Amino acid sequence: MMTWEKLLSLKRQGDTSKRLRIEQDDTRLGFEVDYDRIIFSAPFRSLQDKTQVIPLSKTDFVHTRLTHSLEVSVVGRSIGRLVGKKIIEKYPYLKEVHGFQPNDFGAIVAAAALAHDIGNPPFGHSGEKAIGEYFSNGKGQQFKNQLTPKQWQDLVDFEGNANGFSVLTNSRPGVEGSLRLSYATLGAFMKYPKASLPKKPTPRISDKKYGYFQTDEAFFHEVAEELGLLKIGHGDDLRYLRHPLAFLVEAADDICYTIIDFEDGINLGLVAEDFALEYLIKLVKDTIDTSKYQTLTTKEDRISYLRALAIGNLINDAVSVFLTHEESILKGEFHQALTEKSKYKAQMDDIIKLSVNKIYQSREVIEKELKGYQIINNLLDQFITAYNNQHEGKTSNYDKLLLNVLPEKHRLGKEHLYDRLMHICHFVSLLTDGNALLYNEMLGV
Repeated sequence: MMTWEKLLSLKRQGDTSKRLRIEQDDTRLGFEVDYDRIIFSAPFRSLQDKTQVIPLSKTDFVHTRLTHSLEVSVVGRSIGRLVGKKIIEKYPYLKEVHGFQPNDFGAIVAAAALAHDIGNPPFGHSGEKAIGEYFSNGKGQQFKNQLTPKQWQDLVDFEGNANGFSVLTNSRPGVEGSLRLSYATLGAFMKYPKASLPKKPTPRISDKKYGYFQTDEAFFHEVAEELGLLKIGHGDDLRYLRHPLAFLVEAADDICYTIIDFEDGINLGLVAEDFALEYLIKLVKDTIDTSKYQTLTTKEDRISYLRALAIGNLINDAVSVFLTHEESILKGEFHQALTEKSKYKAQMDDIIKLSVNKIYQSREVIEKELKGYQIINNLLDQFITAYNNQHEGKTSNYDKLLLNVLPEKHRLGKEHLYDRLMHICHFVSLLTDGNALLYNEMLGV
């Protein structure tokens, strides 16, 4: 069984002494330092020009990955604080002996939620698929026989969650441990605590995707062991069950993309207002102030009011579901998203279904995703070729020019093929939509 005192570890990569909550300065709490480090990091700032729903759109009210991440963080903080209040009441020793406070839970969830999309490539989820398909269907197929099965799976099934863990933790010369976040925050970030193989071995939510690349395996296990995450399997099949707070990060994300992507679609005219109101009112019928609603004269204000009420209701519902199942979560007996147990599940499913038909499959989205596929395939091909040629000592003048435009931190030499391939994938994944376009134009394609 997992224990909260271990799950709330303040330890950071490279620590040589214990960090105790009771000794923390409450004006500069370690979990809040995590949030600050993420906010000021270059990968987080780049999310301002990465697709959320409508790729490359410059429309004022359409969300980027950055605005989405900030909103998920705000929702996650509220869920975390509400849960933390009840957990501290249930286990008073956490406060009396260890010094933990209800807001600690909110700070951890807020930081993990802030970072939840930090590893996503440009052009939305099609960016992940484009990287994977370069290796499974494109010129990258040539490398398969030179890699282990897990290394190959990392590439053909490129995963933003695993890439995010790498962004947050991967060392480079002089920067050990990257952002050096607390293990509690990393645990809450790790929605899928397993390697790329075996792929989806069970219906458990923690097995749905994977959470770390082979380059980051050793440190991933260190974090999981420090937090006391429950183990499944052994040897090459060793994987873990989720940190309980990862359920809260996931719920915050589910709430935001369900409601706010829908709001974007309404404001863009992809979903008719009358149709949309019918869906949203089902979520808020118990809390809506009808007289106030009737005073709102613009579509934007009406939708904004309903969105705020809907998010509030879904926050309270997620907290209720978590607390109901808290003991089974600690025992490793709860294996689905909190929203799957929501009393609003049918309403959320209806909104998601409508969003898929009207927003995610709209012509603008499809056109930009197609462009993203072409750009990512071209960038991977040219940079991987040049990088490998350099390693093999047969660099052409074109290769030299190409490698000179790589950011300085991406010019490091890598001895092993897998490391070189992951290095270029990492570079491409950190590009913004706009920078990917610029690189592609510079290469003349």
